[in-house]
Amino acid sequence: MRLTRRDAMKLTCATAFFPEPGRAATVLRIGYQRYSTLIITKHLGLMEKALAPHGITVSWAEFVAGPQLLQALAAGAIDLGQTGDAPPVFAEAAQPGGLVYLGYEPPAPEAEAILVRKDSAIRQMADLRGMRIALNRGSNVHWFLLEALRHAGLGFHDVHVSYLTPPAARAAFENGHIDAWAIWDPYFSSALNDQTRILTTAEGIVENREFFLISKALAQQPHDIVAVVSRAIAQTDAWAMENKVQVAALFSKETGLALDAISHALSTRSFGFHSMDQAMIDDQTNVAKGLKDSGLIPYLPAITPYR
Repeated sequence: MRLTRRDAMKLTCATAFFPEPGRAATVLRIGYQRYSTLIITKHLGLMEKALAPHGITVSWAEFVAGPQLLQALAAGAIDLGQTGDAPPVFAEAAQPGGLVYLGYEPPAPEAEAILVRKDSAIRQMADLRGMRIALNRGSNVHWFLLEALRHAGLGFHDVHVSYLTPPAARAAFENGHIDAWAIWDPYFSSALNDQTRILTTAEGIVENREFFLISKALAQQPHDIVAVVSRAIAQTDAWAMENKVQVAALFSKETGLALDAISHALSTRSFGFHSMDQAMIDDQTNVAKGLKDSGLIPYLPAITPYR
């Protein structure tokens, strides 16, 4: 099932992880994207196996991108999801108090980039002044582009930003309607060909981490339930690191992208679940501060870790 925001709002009324105050959980609702740790968890059935002894079943809902997934999480339509670094900051700024950080994965700065066409006169970030750049609003590359421009002495006011989904952005990029495209894997790797050129990856600019977010309802469940959820994710990551060939085949099937593009994307990514710590809280606070100082969010949202 692939959910729009409207579908997610309907789902809120249809089912609840925490039905009434004082009652134990019966269903864990997980939102996932087609290129994510959680779809591997789904494929392996690890969450179902882990929660069955506790009398909890699992339901799955697919989302097109992190911003939509987090809108559903903040609204109470799902209980667990995974996104990049910027989406939870945008989501918390739009709807405060709906997100709790469960954990994070290793950085992958080479898994996102700014692309230009091979014959473009754009050779360095400073050349983007006055140019048209596409990105997905509220995504991890929103933060990446902001920082990449800042490193070059530019700001969003110096470029013309078009907010487009990856498929729409790719079409606009290939047709010459935009000059540059800020994009993440696996779309980044799938767009690499003899007609494109990498202007810069996020290496040395931002870390590009994945975070696992949970609802307040899940955070209020007994600690052993949340620990089971965390262990299932950690088991998934351990399996993925040992079975990248199988992971590539799964991601290729789910995304419809070529196996060689997925394999390239996985070569820049590691798997490994870590519980939230102060360093990651500080990093996310820095993302939030950067977005606020640039006027992209109205105030500094809280970064709430699971305790």
